[in-house]
Order: sequence, then C-alpha cells, then structure tokens
Amino acid sequence: MRIQAAVVESRGGPFTIRNLDLEEPRPDEVLVKITAAGICHTDLSTRAFWPRLPMVFGHEGAGIVEAVGEQVTTVAPGDTVCLSYRSCGTCGQCASGRTAYCDAGITALNASGTRTDGSTGLTLMGEGVYGNFFGQSSFATHALAYESNCVKIPADFSPTLAAPLGCGVQTGAGTVLNVLQPAAGSSLVVFGAGAVGLSAVMAAVAEDCAVVAVDPIASRRSVARDLGAVAALDPAEVPDVAAAVRDIASDGPHYAIDTTGRSAVISQAIAALRQRGTLALVGIGKSAEFDIMTVMAKGIQLRGVIEGDAVPQSFIPQLIKLYEQGRLPVEKLITTFPFSDIEEAARAAAAGEVIKPVLTLS
Repeated sequence: MRIQAAVVESRGGPFTIRNLDLEEPRPDEVLVKITAAGICHTDLSTRAFWPRLPMVFGHEGAGIVEAVGEQVTTVAPGDTVCLSYRSCGTCGQCASGRTAYCDAGITALNASGTRTDGSTGLTLMGEGVYGNFFGQSSFATHALAYESNCVKIPADFSPTLAAPLGCGVQTGAGTVLNVLQPAAGSSLVVFGAGAVGLSAVMAAVAEDCAVVAVDPIASRRSVARDLGAVAALDPAEVPDVAAAVRDIASDGPHYAIDTTGRSAVISQAIAALRQRGTLALVGIGKSAEFDIMTVMAKGIQLRGVIEGDAVPQSFIPQLIKLYEQGRLPVEKLITTFPFSDIEEAARAAAAGEVIKPVLTLS
C-alpha cells in the first residue's frame, strides 16, 4: 500500500515526507493507521549517527489497527492501540515479566532497521527503506507493528495523550512506580526535566513524595513546580547543586533519577543523596566518571533502567487510569504539530522550546 513517511536520508539530515510503499502484514505483524506520534529524544539523537539509510524513525505511535496477520490474536482490526517497544516474549527475561531486558536485546528487535530476517517492509521507488524502529517506525501514516508492542487502549482516549505513553512517559513514570517504588513522604530529586524527567516528577508527586527538579531551562522548571515539585533549581545559578538539594531534602533525598547521562550530573546526584540512597540511571550516555569511594562510603545503590522496567500491556493501562484520576496530567507536557511540520517539531524539541512534541495525523 502507498503511505507517507518522514524519511531521514543522510546522517543528521532532516525528516523529509516521502511517498513510500508498505508491505501487507506478515503472519506475526499488525498494520496500524497512525493517528499520533510522539517525538522522543532518542529519535533525534539516533538520526545523527544512524548508519543504515534511508530510514524511518518514530517509536511513540498511537492509532487504529487496520489489518493483522493470521498468527495475531491479541488485537483485531478496529482496535485503538498505543505502540511501545518490542520484545520476543519467550526468553527467560520476558517469561519473568522483565520484557524491557529481553534476551534478544534492544538492537535485534528495536534498533537494527530491519526485521530479524534482514528484510524491511518499506520501499521508495522499488528501493528498500530501513524501518522497524522499536518494532514500528511510526513517523508515517501507517506502520507495521507486533503483538508484543501493540497495547489495546480505550477508543475514546486521545491519541495525542496516548502516543507518549509508549516510551517517554512510560520510562519516567515507570522508573518511579516500578523501580524505586518510594514510600509516601520520601524525597526524590530528578536531574533533567524533559519529558522523561517530568513524567517521573508526576509519578513521584502522585505517590506523595517531596520532589526537587534540576534543569537549566526556565520553562521546564516552571512546569515541574506546576506539577507539584517542592523546588526547581537552575544548575547555572546554584554554586553547589548537591548542597542545595540536600538543604531542601533534609539529609539529602532518598532517591535520585538522572535523565541526562552526563558524568558531572551523575556525580551531583551521588553527592546529593543521603546515606544508602538510590540513583536510577535513565539517561543514555556512552560512559560516565564518578567517585567510586563516595558511592561505597555512602552505600549508594546504582540502578540502570530501560523503559521504566515496564511491561507495556499492563503498565500503559495503569498510566491511563492515573491520567483519568487526575494524577498524571500528561497534557501539560505536550505541544501538537501537524505531521507535515515534523522537522519544525524536531527543531523546537532540540532547542528546548517544547517538552514533548506530538505529531497529529488524520
């Protein structure tokens, strides 16, 4: 079938709308008409170095199922779905409910640019186009997905709200609710108040925690306070961020979340934590340096987190319930753009002008 998709044709190049051909779904695939797609930092950072081009990104899709392969049983044509990351469903990690750490690995199923057999369902004038990003490549009018990353949601739930639940919101809120699981009255500091960080703020406030946010962008600090953070600090204006956090959270916070992946910020988080505090590392980075002796002397626990340790089929409905209860006001993070303005949306996100851009498709 003929579709439109935002194609990246050179490393770091723009998203360009092209007419592509998309194969019919294979026996294990689901054809989804995309109605909204969130832009995640991962989409923007990955296109800067992605080696397999041309490529269609997008991994926060929402839409309506149009067709399913003969092996698919959990969704059917007409279902409204939110798309998330893909997992194999059969390995030891998946069997134990840890699908975010699927033994098949993030690359094979989510970041290879192809199906596992090396094929791609997308073509441009007969030439292959890479896709299958997080099992969806949802920067398009239609996408092929899988049972493991299709989550059925209420038909009347807004697709612009649903789309970010598949990755950014799931990661931030899941880090709090699934990993840290703070008791009411606990204190928590979030370094980096983008979509992931602010989702963590929302979830922690919903759990009656005292939350401090740290971010250099004034508008994001304002949103953090609006969401219920007790304080929001500008690291450029605070001589000692760790000391400032410790002053706000007496003896230091119980928990810290780093969404930046930066050594200096991780060191600040470690210094801010109280004895035997826990630091969740959510931000993607190649390497980090910090004082091991400080970690040991304070008994700090370091925890790497992927996708908020969430199983999308159960966690996304949980997020929707929290939203309906008024405890997860995701709409405060979202700015919508028409699909045709994807490059402008990407620019605004990279510049920090918006928190979570969501593309809308008819």
